[in-house]
Amino acid sequence: MGETFEKLEVWRRAHALSVEIYHLLAVCRDWGFKDQITRSANSISDNIAEGAERRGKAEFKQFLGYAKGSAGEARSQVLRALALGYLDRDTGSRITRELREISRMIHGLIDALERSEALD
Repeated sequence: MGETFEKLEVWRRAHALSVEIYHLLAVCRDWGFKDQITRSANSISDNIAEGAERRGKAEFKQFLGYAKGSAGEARSQVLRALALGYLDRDTGSRITRELREISRMIHGLIDALERSEALD
């Protein structure tokens, strides 16, 4: 679509969250877990960016769907991090809320693309 993904608030928030997760788990010695949660968190903003750079709305929507799925995966992993004691309750709750909000924003963007397709 040629969108400038850096202008999208949802991309900025997802990007900031992925960086925060890196910092929060910098000393975590569970390398497999740390790798998986950072990959899923990165995948949210990366899929938004990739979709925005694609040629059409259908591809953008497809990649937004991937990003939304990655948000769910990251949220599941944050809950696991809480259960394992890798994150404290306040931090885990805040990150979970942010992931839910990012997921809602992605859903809203998908809906907006579908509405604009109906007008085409």
